[in-house]
Amino acid sequence: MNNTFEKSQNLKAYFMLVCATLFWAGNFNVGKFAFIENISPFTLAFLRWLLVWIILMPFTYKEILSLKKIIIKNFKLLFLLGLSSVFLFTALTYKALNYTQVINASLFNTAIPATIILVCFLLKIEKTNIFQLSGLLISTLGILVIITKLDLDILLSLAFNTGDLFMIAAIISWGVYSAFLKKRNFEISLLALVQIICTFGLLMLAPAFLIEVNQGNSINLNLNLIYILLYVAVFPSIGSYYCWAGAVSIIGPNRSGIFLSLIPLFSTIFAMIFFDEKFLFYHLIGTVLIILGLFLSNKKIINA
Repeated sequence: MNNTFEKSQNLKAYFMLVCATLFWAGNFNVGKFAFIENISPFTLAFLRWLLVWIILMPFTYKEILSLKKIIIKNFKLLFLLGLSSVFLFTALTYKALNYTQVINASLFNTAIPATIILVCFLLKIEKTNIFQLSGLLISTLGILVIITKLDLDILLSLAFNTGDLFMIAAIISWGVYSAFLKKRNFEISLLALVQIICTFGLLMLAPAFLIEVNQGNSINLNLNLIYILLYVAVFPSIGSYYCWAGAVSIIGPNRSGIFLSLIPLFSTIFAMIFFDEKFLFYHLIGTVLIILGLFLSNKKIINA
């Protein structure tokens, strides 16, 4: 009975992780569209999470009010979660998309599992095993194949642009968020948790948003802006954060982090559709390696 329940919970976590990564992959493409529409990074991030906050409030305010003591007691942890995810990861990702391509930004996300494992190892939050490490290496190799186009010269002469540097900072922030999410030792619904993290993040995004507005970055309210805000608020925000937090609570940050390698795979498909990019042979080789890494890293779970 316990074994059946565990397998059921694992399948639930896997489904939630696939949904989360699918929505996040779309977020990169929509973020690029926002840049084309001249929507500034911090403005987009602030409006995105403000809309999320408004949507969630009717469903979460009663629970949040009843958890005032818990929130105060865990203020530092919740503040760190809001800082690392809603504020830093979101804003830095949108900032990166002002300088680099969608596929470049999404490919950097494959380094997130490594940052999660590193943070967990350094802070002794969760142990790692040989399957996870081997899977990470193979998935990373797949990403290198895609980035270098199977050309060694590209690898040796690789130079990061400003957007790439912003994405490196962003994935480190997400690694910190995922690792510390596991340290949560109090009971709270996932929606309420997202709402609280969102609140802390908004408090930090507000000053940056006001600075952008003061610098003359006006908001042009049109249908494109509405569509962009609806997507980034509902799917990669509420949907992905709910699914991600739920999966981490079931199988842990290390195993969950492996699935983030699916983001560049989905992003590539979206880029082909919306930006007419070509899926070439090196894309196929890289994708096969990424999927192989995912299976290998979860070998212990499958055999459990």
